[in-house]
Formats: sequence, structure tokens, C-alpha cells
Amino acid sequence: MRSYCIDELTTDDLETLRRRLDEMELGSGMEGLFWLPVPPSMLTQVQEEHLDECGPYSIALELTDGALRMELLVRARNRLRCECIGYASVDLERHMIDYVDTMLRDLGIAI
Repeated sequence: MRSYCIDELTTDDLETLRRRLDEMELGSGMEGLFWLPVPPSMLTQVQEEHLDECGPYSIALELTDGALRMELLVRARNRLRCECIGYASVDLERHMIDYVDTMLRDLGIAI
């Protein structure tokens, strides 16, 4: 699995990030797992075609002991297996990494 990981985060950093993600209502219902929405403009053609049946599309962000891990896999929230599920494009990957890095900086979390 391809992923983006930031480790050596403090307990305070993780709690600050968890609060922000909760405020943004990105929780998955599972402790420490959040869904970052994929911008509609960055969906593939197949994902656009499957949006009503399989979507919305998200990328998983997991907070664990001392680390943040973002899978670079686009998941369909309403289906486990489909051709529309796949790794993020280079542009989407860059966008999501920049998004997480910016959020951390805005929260005063050093990376």
C-alpha cells in the first residue's frame, strides 16, 4: 500500500489534529480513522461515472501512536470492490499531501 506518513508526532499534536478533523466532521466512526474527501475536480472519468452508485470518494487518514498515515488509495465509500477504486493520480497525491501539510502548519504542528 502506498502511503504518506509523518511520525514522531507528540500526543498533543495528535490530539490537536484529532479535534480539527472532528470539527470538520471527517470521522469514520472508527477511532483514529478519518475520511478526507477527494475534490470532485480530481476524480477520474470512471469515478465520475460511478459517483452516484459508489461514491463519495475519500482517502483514509489514520492517527496512531505518534504518527499520521494517509493511504494514497482512493476509496469508494459505498462499495468495497469496484474498478473505480484505485491509487491516487500524481496530481491528486500531490494535492492531498499539500492539504495535510498545510493543515498541520495551520495548527502549529512542526513537520
